[in-house]
Amino acid sequence: MKSLFRICLFSFISIGFLSCEKKDTDFKNFLGDKEITYPGKVVKPHSKSGNLRAALVWNPSPDPSISKYVIYWNNKADSLVVNSTNHNTADSITAIIPGLSEYIYSFTIFSYDNKGNRSVPLDINNVKVYGPIYQSGLLNRVYNAANPFTITDEGNVVLNFLQADTASLNVSTVIKYTNRMGEEAEKMLSPDSTTITITDFKSGSPITYHSGYVPVRGAIDTFYVDSYSNFPDVNGISVCAKSLFKENKLSGDVGTYDNVTRVSKLWDGSVGPQPFDNIFHSDGGSGMPHTLTFDMGKVYKKLTSVEETGRNCCNNPDDFEIWGIADITNAATNLSPTNSGWAAEMQSKGWTLLKEVKRTDDGQAALKVDFDPSISPVRYIRVRIKHVTTGDGNYSNMSELTFWKNVFN
Repeated sequence: MKSLFRICLFSFISIGFLSCEKKDTDFKNFLGDKEITYPGKVVKPHSKSGNLRAALVWNPSPDPSISKYVIYWNNKADSLVVNSTNHNTADSITAIIPGLSEYIYSFTIFSYDNKGNRSVPLDINNVKVYGPIYQSGLLNRVYNAANPFTITDEGNVVLNFLQADTASLNVSTVIKYTNRMGEEAEKMLSPDSTTITITDFKSGSPITYHSGYVPVRGAIDTFYVDSYSNFPDVNGISVCAKSLFKENKLSGDVGTYDNVTRVSKLWDGSVGPQPFDNIFHSDGGSGMPHTLTFDMGKVYKKLTSVEETGRNCCNNPDDFEIWGIADITNAATNLSPTNSGWAAEMQSKGWTLLKEVKRTDDGQAALKVDFDPSISPVRYIRVRIKHVTTGDGNYSNMSELTFWKNVFN
């Protein structure tokens, strides 16, 4: 029995060895007497969305045998080859995939060595590609309708916008305008700013703009709104700064009723007809016509208009003249404003009659009138009141005087 057991055990062991040797031979035959080689795969792959294209980015494999990378998509119906020239894992490789549709894609990347061996596949999924559908939903930034622009004393135009829409990733807004050389120019409004200053704007020329967005942070393309929007007309007209105004009484000018109703009440910023004592009120001993003079604080090359507001009751001017001059040196007159030769003397002293205003109402409401476009530069204003609505021969009242300028001329 022991001999039989030894014979059987030897037979099983022999069969086992023979069986293993045969499987090993079969495996080598299947591989063609070669070992399987897998080149190193790429590291840290990610994607960036674009306009009908996408970017795939990865760190190269440190495997020095790799000669190229092949990217497949659309179930391997489409592919792109990227040659490998760098094996530094601290660097990055970017492959732009063009000609895509507005869709969500999956990409597969293989590394290949010079012998044609390829790595295990590496997938990049959920790559969203944007295009005309996304672009059609974009809108230009909104300007501030309540105050679309301001004009500085230096003649610069400041365009005012509302905050950028946080629902979209606005990256810029291109402003197109014509400069003073007659050339088309552009400026860029950043998404975190609500104002942009144009220092060389040509008066009366149009301003258009369109905004750019990225669909997601890190996108490789900026999408601009299909069409430009029109900015409101910038005419260069703005109010003269009343903070610069100051009294400048000349010989022959009228006095005031009391110290409260001074000439400076005419630029205190009050709106609408005012009651006593928030008005200019002349004294009672100067007769009619009478004059008052003040300094606007700086020379304005082109005054465009004036607005006069009367008192809320009486003695409002219904016939008065506005005179102007740039330099008041030796500009005082000797004749009384009641003298028929006064106007001729004013002109001989360098004064210009900017406007004679005649009202047919009660003189209370604000009345704005334009000056002749050809008037000379002006700093000092002299008002000659010739008649008031009540027919009074001494007293005149006014609430406010406002002047406008064209800063581009």
